[in-house]
Amino acid sequence: MPKPDETCPRASRSRYASTSPPSMSPPAVSALPDELLEEVFLRLPPDEPECLVRASLTSKLWLDTLSGPRFGGLYRELHGAPPMLGFIYCPAIYSSGYRRDEYDKVPYFKPATKFRARIPDDDWGCWFYEPWDGRHGRVLLVDADALAAEGLAAKFLVWNPLTGSRRELDGPQARDIVECQSLRAAVICAVTRCDHRACQDGPFRVVLVTLDKSDVGCVACAYISLPQMGEGSKPCSGLSLADEWTELSADLDLVGVSACIDFKPQVFIEDALYFVIKNGDSDVAIAILKCDLASNCLSLIDVPPLETGADGDSETILMATEDGSLGFARLDMLNLYLWSRQMGFDGVLSWTQHRVINLKELLPIQNPKLGLTLVGSVEGSDTIFVTTDLGIYGISLKSRSVKKLWKREIFHYLMPYMSFYTPREKVNPANATH
Repeated sequence: MPKPDETCPRASRSRYASTSPPSMSPPAVSALPDELLEEVFLRLPPDEPECLVRASLTSKLWLDTLSGPRFGGLYRELHGAPPMLGFIYCPAIYSSGYRRDEYDKVPYFKPATKFRARIPDDDWGCWFYEPWDGRHGRVLLVDADALAAEGLAAKFLVWNPLTGSRRELDGPQARDIVECQSLRAAVICAVTRCDHRACQDGPFRVVLVTLDKSDVGCVACAYISLPQMGEGSKPCSGLSLADEWTELSADLDLVGVSACIDFKPQVFIEDALYFVIKNGDSDVAIAILKCDLASNCLSLIDVPPLETGADGDSETILMATEDGSLGFARLDMLNLYLWSRQMGFDGVLSWTQHRVINLKELLPIQNPKLGLTLVGSVEGSDTIFVTTDLGIYGISLKSRSVKKLWKREIFHYLMPYMSFYTPREKVNPANATH
């Protein structure tokens, strides 16, 4: 009987063995040149901030690359305008059945990404905060109830959702602001020629605008704070800015009208803030108040004329368009009319209607009779926010794309929070809401 090794040659015993050369492991990512790593990281989408955070946790090398000032500057330059990480909203605190609770003492922030704002869990005081403005990486809060009930001068709190830092400001003491007919406020970056991509920790200004009745109709006043720094992690109680405000005033030709400033967010274009003035009795937009911080003057701008057949009680909102001009949106039933203020051949600024959109073609609407509401816009963009009976939606007017932000919720307005989110900002984990 033949031996096994004589009938089973070595080749036959190894016929199932691979004849290909041994595979080589890919080079370690850490061995890639720093320039190539940087190029990869720069292309991570800013509206998915978790990508950069996860990458920074991989190794010290990656953390050093992503947290350096060079990378932050290149990242912002490549992607341009910061993404919307979430939005701050004002609940319908005066609606029937609404009751305050302890949560009302902290800002209402709803994330639109996996970003979670830093909301310090220490004592926020006795205030019930109401958001009045959000811009340049900051949020302006005010306790409107205490202002009205106790006759206090306006108090403001400027909050940085990225770091959690807060700065409390006492309003101007020039007179009893509580007695004014209407008031709103805004927060803006105080750095000249800033691109506002990473200025949330720099100096800022608060601008308070009021309306009062007068013998000739109505008088508008603006109080502009001196530049304030945003450092600090707790409210700075007792900080007095009584002598650090500049006052402007102007008589407005609004005779016979109970004028008030719209509570919806104002817009900031170049060096000017724009506020919608409404008839307090009919709630119809009647003018736009321009507060020019470069020339230190207040002036009125007419609103666009009503469209043929449109209802005077239409929803309206201001926009700061991509080309840097003032925009105006009016919603009548399901038709959205878009206007922009452009310079004519005669050198005069005037309103031009450039688009009409039927929102029924874009939005899911179950009951059109309930009506739609314009609740906000993104400055320097073509994005507006609309509520329907099925939810809250962001609409890109250029691409006609729609994104649902939230379920149906009752509130007056929202302010988008725009900022880049990088490991350098030291933000909270996604599961740490407060």
